[in-house]
Amino acid sequence: MQQGSLDISIVAPAHNEQDNVHALVTQVGDALAASGLTYEFIIVDDGSTDQTRSKITEMMTSRPWLRCVAMTNTPKGKGNGQSAAFHAGFRATHGALIAVLDADLQNDPAEIPAMVKLMRERNADMVQGDRSHARQDNLVRKIGSWVGRKFRLWLLGDTIRDTGCSLRVMKREIALQLPLQFRGMHRFIPVMARHLGFTVIEMPVKHRPRVAGETKYGFGITQRALPGLHDLLVVRWMRNRRRTVTSVEVK
Repeated sequence: MQQGSLDISIVAPAHNEQDNVHALVTQVGDALAASGLTYEFIIVDDGSTDQTRSKITEMMTSRPWLRCVAMTNTPKGKGNGQSAAFHAGFRATHGALIAVLDADLQNDPAEIPAMVKLMRERNADMVQGDRSHARQDNLVRKIGSWVGRKFRLWLLGDTIRDTGCSLRVMKREIALQLPLQFRGMHRFIPVMARHLGFTVIEMPVKHRPRVAGETKYGFGITQRALPGLHDLLVVRWMRNRRRTVTSVEVK
């Protein structure tokens, strides 16, 4: 199958999500089958130590649109992280568009067709999900999110309200230009797309509670805030040094 031969590829990284993958695959299949889009669903097994991969491969036998990409050389008992998983998954896709979502069922796959429709209506290059209207965060997380948005605005000019929402749809060419081989870069996908000259719009989406498994990413100062600030400065450094590269062959 050639790249771009499908309307859309859905990519979800999964680390120890054995209790969620069946429902995830079912929901993606139901949502996309009713959309009229040609599609595939790629789950990236990022170093799972449970039955995540075996459950995926079992479901693949009756779902030709379901695929699994397995990360290799991951740290013992851990994954390489969302950025690396997205990087690997994007390069395995065949869709002209790429949608991404988390494997923990907190994103609703049924919203993907509406995001595609909005992208086409607005002639945009990416639609970014916005859960801010639906989240019920405690005071500490609300303050942390507000501070994070202010720093992104001041240092990157980033006006995206919910850059941490994984649910998004983008053109394939965006996905392949993102420097996701570097850890932590998945947090900056919308603003990096804008830095590359693409049009990014936002759409309100649902935020569902996790019903199984455990959160794979910390929310404390040392786990998220300080590394996030470091990554923000790295993205600013890359933005200031990025050059548009175009050329023509002389004959």
